[in-house]
Amino acid sequence: MQAAVDDRTGVRDIVDGLLAWRAAGIRFAVATVVRTWKSAPRQPGAAMAVSEHGEVLGSVSGGCVEGALYAAAEEALESGQALRRTYGVSDDDAFDVGLTCGGTIELLVQPDVAMTSLDAVLAAIRDGSPVSVASVPDRQLVIWPDRVEGSLGEHDLDHRVKLEASGMLAQGTTGVIEQEVFVQTYVSPPRMIVFGAIDFAGAVARIGRFLGYHVTVCDARGVFATAKRFPDAHELVVDWPHRYLASTTVDERTVLCVLTHDPKFDIPLLEVALDTPARYIGAMGSRRTHEDRLVRLRELGVPYEKIARLRAPIGLDLGARTPEETAVAIAAEFIREAWGGTGRSLSELDSPIHGPAGQPVEA
Repeated sequence: MQAAVDDRTGVRDIVDGLLAWRAAGIRFAVATVVRTWKSAPRQPGAAMAVSEHGEVLGSVSGGCVEGALYAAAEEALESGQALRRTYGVSDDDAFDVGLTCGGTIELLVQPDVAMTSLDAVLAAIRDGSPVSVASVPDRQLVIWPDRVEGSLGEHDLDHRVKLEASGMLAQGTTGVIEQEVFVQTYVSPPRMIVFGAIDFAGAVARIGRFLGYHVTVCDARGVFATAKRFPDAHELVVDWPHRYLASTTVDERTVLCVLTHDPKFDIPLLEVALDTPARYIGAMGSRRTHEDRLVRLRELGVPYEKIARLRAPIGLDLGARTPEETAVAIAAEFIREAWGGTGRSLSELDSPIHGPAGQPVEA
């Protein structure tokens, strides 16, 4: 099974447009990336929609195969039946229909009339509620945390897919399972919690929102943690950082950015943070500040293996100076942590460009 964690692309990117088409009674077809090989530009779950009036939402390849898919979507709309398409590079079609980057991409093209519980699924995606959709070309099985709707046409297959897709729903993964069943999972957006309502925090919140995170900014000082200063935050919390962190939900997808660089905030906060399953924990400050921070954490008895999770000084070495540049450096680091990148220039490497963690990629 190919799996991609943290679905923040695909239908989620275009759900508002699809809901608008539904409200207006406009029919459409959705093309979704099912599998990729080698250096395909988009990963499983990426989606493009074509309306009956010829409007387009989203992208599946950055322009390589969209023209051919447009025609495939029109075909699906006319027939009312789903179809599969595979595109790849060759000497003959590299500049016609194919991926000039050298990859291969398999897609499922589905008209709206072939989608099970479509309105409920789109509403769940919009609201961040968990749902998995298992598809074969002509049928769908929709798996909710508390119920199942639709059928893939065989009782035993429905049962097996339900069990496996329920596990994928719990983990937030997308991929192909038995008998070529494509399971796409939608879960709530991952969280980014930014501690310290400073100018850098505004830029970090902005890039976090852009990347699809649900962003919370927390500071004990209410005069600084205001909506006017942080318009991109989904949530503002006025509380002591360590107390808030201990009381809120943190999972394996959560990003924690500690920008307070003040020991009275940092130390109790990091003691709590390093005991959470957060995917990324970064702390701002100079190297001298960080050395003092390490001493204090050791004195509190925080184990070495937990301290080793801390990324400080926060961010990659990009030569950043401004808050916006610093936010890019921080985002680059937690993206690297998520997908296992090197952080080096692609021009220095000869490994595959697209190789997300958990998904085998052929060289």
